[in-house]
Amino acid sequence: MIRKRLSAAALVAGAAALLLTGCVAGENTAGSSESTTDPAGEIVTTGGELNIDFATYNPLSLVIKEKGWLEEAVADQDVTVNWIQSAGSNKANEALRANAVDVGSTAGSAALLARANGSPIQVIDLYSQPEWSALVVGPDSSITDVAELKGKKIAATKGTDPYFFLLQALEEAGLSQNDVTIENLQHADGWAALQNGSVDAWSGLDPIMAGAEQAGAKLIYRNVDFNSYGFLNATETFLEEKPDLAQTVVNAYEHARAWAAENPEETAQILADVAGLDLEVATNVITERSNLDVDPIPGSAQRDVLEIIGPIFVETGDVTSQEQVDDALDTIINDTFAKKADADAIG
Repeated sequence: MIRKRLSAAALVAGAAALLLTGCVAGENTAGSSESTTDPAGEIVTTGGELNIDFATYNPLSLVIKEKGWLEEAVADQDVTVNWIQSAGSNKANEALRANAVDVGSTAGSAALLARANGSPIQVIDLYSQPEWSALVVGPDSSITDVAELKGKKIAATKGTDPYFFLLQALEEAGLSQNDVTIENLQHADGWAALQNGSVDAWSGLDPIMAGAEQAGAKLIYRNVDFNSYGFLNATETFLEEKPDLAQTVVNAYEHARAWAAENPEETAQILADVAGLDLEVATNVITERSNLDVDPIPGSAQRDVLEIIGPIFVETGDVTSQEQVDDALDTIINDTFAKKADADAIG
């Protein structure tokens, strides 16, 4: 039973149709990159591009993009930074697999799912441990608890945190996914479907969910233990060929984490501007649901959570075998960069 395996502290969630802003990867290229070795034996990348995502569910990415810290950090190396928006963990995974981005933001389960299915990615930093998922119904709905969802249509984005949140919530209520109809819709489309009555409930994701709540939607089930860590992932090719740029990205994330802790109001304003939210809603997301103050080094705590979710991939047919899951668990974590993170190297 899913419930027996999903009782740990957190279950993890869960990328190339992309929402683009700024340059598309490969457009206005800065030419091919070259690698040299400095006197200390470290690789130095010169020229080329750094393709990285930003996402409203990853507030630190928004801060880094807004402040231009990465552009400043790699200017002397003549590296062009291209920012590409991810609409969800699934979209970030698609972009990583297609090499449209070098670094992308997902939830932990989405990263494991991708790795288990052959995507050569590794988690190099943790950007949050949020409460970003809940079950949502419309303002006029009479549904008040999960058990009442039996026979109903529920919107969720497969392969993401809200999808696995839904599975756990159903199991806890004595239901299975066979007792409901799950409509596989991207997060924003799920909220739209709830609004137009196409579905009875939606397994939501912040900050879209926070905006829905302000508009009158009701969160009928919340459980912080059914949410998971935010994973910052990179392709193995990028890590092998441009480790100096990977380190710069992680340094920028740690600089942004410290900055956000000291400037929560401005962090909320940045989120509000990008996501089109009222400042009050964005402030709630940042101060109440994001938890950016986490140890950035991926390790045993994250592996413990991933070990719980892995078998479900096999049960649902999303991964062919447990062996694939086990191999992904053994290879997905790369703590090298987070352990050497230097926030003061940025800015």
